[in-house]
Amino acid sequence: MSESWKGQENASESHGPYISAIYRHMQVHISAELAPYQIGSGQYIFLMAIASGQPVTQKALSEKLFIDKTTTAKAIAKLEAEGYVRREPDPADNRYHLLYLTEAGHEVVPKVQEALSRIKNKTRSGISDEEYDLLLRLLKKVLHNLMD
Repeated sequence: MSESWKGQENASESHGPYISAIYRHMQVHISAELAPYQIGSGQYIFLMAIASGQPVTQKALSEKLFIDKTTTAKAIAKLEAEGYVRREPDPADNRYHLLYLTEAGHEVVPKVQEALSRIKNKTRSGISDEEYDLLLRLLKKVLHNLMD
């Protein structure tokens, strides 16, 4: 950690710069880890969400991930172009498409999971399970506060 970040904790200090810096650094690590698969740091979250709950519509995916529809559409188009995701018309409502992993998508998911696990382990270094659980609860509370 750089010296400029140490010892600056106080009740009036904003958490925003820390969240922003963590996000940027994680994106760099994620991009590097996933580069061999042509999956960017902006697409992996969609790939993993589809893998955990397919089939799913783009609309449901946007809502689940708290990401706008335009960003979701661009990410899905990239994953589709790379051959990891396919769209099929929703038989219940032709206005929507259901998203599925392709065979290549199924093959890459474990590799992405391993890469994300390496990054998560790096971020958790020196943090107990209890501290990590507290961190997640607090971040969820901050997000909830902003979404109200």
